[in-house]
Amino acid sequence: QVQLVESGGGLVQAGGSLRLSCAASGRTFSSYAMAWFRQAPGKEREFVSAINWSGGMTYYADSVKGRFTISRDNAKNTVYLQMNSLKPEDTAVYYCAGASYYYTSRTKYDYWGQGTQVTVSS
Repeated sequence: QVQLVESGGGLVQAGGSLRLSCAASGRTFSSYAMAWFRQAPGKEREFVSAINWSGGMTYYADSVKGRFTISRDNAKNTVYLQMNSLKPEDTAVYYCAGASYYYTSRTKYDYWGQGTQVTVSS
């Protein structure tokens, strides 16, 4: 069992940066692939980025490629999402999730955090 708690969201102007963190409980964190998803009002939850158990493999949605960076620190049981050059369309609730592999489909993820709001003003 893994419990996930996101933090780091907030209000930022377009072009700014934020770093999201997702702290995991449980001693098996390092065996899980982790991902970030986001959900804007009235829209489905969409894949943002994923990372494998070791951090050696990462994957990004085209909409964030080159602007966002996912990383993890297994010693701290934490996964991060560094978000640069933010745009108003990045506004959403951001969720971290855990699974056995770095899938892009939300249905493959077993564990979810409660989400953190990111708002980008124009």
